[in-house]
Amino acid sequence: MVSSPSKKISATERDEIFDPEFLGRLRAIALRLRKRKQLRKKGMQSTPATGFTREFKDFRHYTPNDDYRAIDWRLYARLERLFVRLYEEVQEFHVHLVVDTSASMVEPHADKRITALRLAAALGYLGLAGGHRVNVYGMRDKITGILRPLKGQGNTRALVDHLAGLEYGGATDLEACFQSFRPTRQRYGIIFVLSDFFGQDVQATPEILARAATWPGEVHMIQVANPLERSPELEGEVQLIDVETSESRRLFFTKRERAKYEKVFDTFVENCAAACVRRQIDHVLWPTDQSFEEAFVSM
Repeated sequence: MVSSPSKKISATERDEIFDPEFLGRLRAIALRLRKRKQLRKKGMQSTPATGFTREFKDFRHYTPNDDYRAIDWRLYARLERLFVRLYEEVQEFHVHLVVDTSASMVEPHADKRITALRLAAALGYLGLAGGHRVNVYGMRDKITGILRPLKGQGNTRALVDHLAGLEYGGATDLEACFQSFRPTRQRYGIIFVLSDFFGQDVQATPEILARAATWPGEVHMIQVANPLERSPELEGEVQLIDVETSESRRLFFTKRERAKYEKVFDTFVENCAAACVRRQIDHVLWPTDQSFEEAFVSM
């Protein structure tokens, strides 16, 4: 029996995830990121191309093939020579936030959901503050919980409300979700997938992640993990239950078995990262016990 989707987060949980202090710190995070040269991805992106926008770029001599409407007549009155005004073509990005809403993001470690939602809120806020269009998608057995594109910092509350309204539960079908996810091709996309990547077959996960290379845009895989998922505090005879499928397994957990398990978990993460790197996809392992602000700025 597969667990059904749970209710939305409670008011108490919402206050814990999106407390006013955290939302206030998002502005400080945005200012710190603007100082990082490699992360200067504003909504209005300067490009080598030219166009007729409001951002003035330069002058050049008029040629017969130029549009006469681009002639700067004031400059002609001073120099008696024809020049055209050049403008920077500006480009906005479309930010897609794909949030894993399966049961494993809530049970038994609820801090994974808190971390993923805070990450989504921070990334979405930066997108809105930078003039990008921001979408949100839920992901479990299929893509669901889709939020219409938002634009402008004034939509921060709508973004937070939608994230708070995502329902969690059920099993993850990474293959079906990755196949059905179709980000728009109308404008360049920046895609963030926030998940533990515990699909139906973890051995197939790296290959599935690599398929994201076909998506139109820059892809970032953020793997959220609780430290106890790597090193569980278990000893003796235990019964493990899959929170997504309700499948159970009884085993005897010793120090030797724990070491084997840790090795398997590390290999899983390494294979996910390697598959992403081979396809020029960014991969970040995000432990839930690290400082959110410091880790976010150093991404």
